[in-house]
Amino acid sequence: MVVADLHVHTTRSDGSLTLDALPAAAADAGVDAVAVTDHDRVQPALDGPVTTREGVTVVHGIELRVDTGEQRLDLLGYGVDPTDALVAECDRIQRNRRERGRAIIDCVEDRLGVSLSVEPRAGLGRPHIARAAAEVTDYGVQGVFDHLIGDDCPCYVPREVPDFERGRDLLAAACGLVGLAHPFRYPDTDAALARCEDLDAVERWYPYDRAVDGVRLDAAIERHDLVPTGGSDAHGDRLGVAGLDGAAWARVRDAIV
Repeated sequence: MVVADLHVHTTRSDGSLTLDALPAAAADAGVDAVAVTDHDRVQPALDGPVTTREGVTVVHGIELRVDTGEQRLDLLGYGVDPTDALVAECDRIQRNRRERGRAIIDCVEDRLGVSLSVEPRAGLGRPHIARAAAEVTDYGVQGVFDHLIGDDCPCYVPREVPDFERGRDLLAAACGLVGLAHPFRYPDTDAALARCEDLDAVERWYPYDRAVDGVRLDAAIERHDLVPTGGSDAHGDRLGVAGLDGAAWARVRDAIV
């Protein structure tokens, strides 16, 4: 039974769920705890690493993309107490997000001869652009990714992200627990799991769209003495699709409080 969903996005980044609506969404899903892990942004409305809203435990988290030189990974920080260095890096990333967003929007508009109802801003992500493009084309949201803005597509523009070491250090100084997100979503899962040697945790439970090798993941957890985490990676209001049971959540909670 999922009692904690530790991977949720809000309107602070590319989710559609507001922070005010979070407790009701958690109640609908029957989960007791939620981690807000918006992309490359801290959540100023959360006044502590772990707080309570309408009976729901809310963990202040963050999802930070980093570059290993081989591939890009997503790190999850839990129990955020923002440092000046982390806030400054997030601000730099958001400036780059705006610039990158403008470049992608311009490319899509020029290529298709359309006007998109989205503007560059902090927190802008490709899902926002995909939804706007789907409104004025026949592609559909996934089709926009597949044909226009996905990796290696004609309107794709890479983001400028910190390297693995800097990203890990920034999170380690600000968070109670730092882990690797969704290890089976990367081109080289083994290389991603090897990076766990320098981390505290790994996302063990995640709603992949294919079968994954749980034995290999559990071996990495044992080898690196990792705390297993999990979550739905929700970008809408449906929570609890994946996450932690009571015992697993208690272990995470103890690590971040």
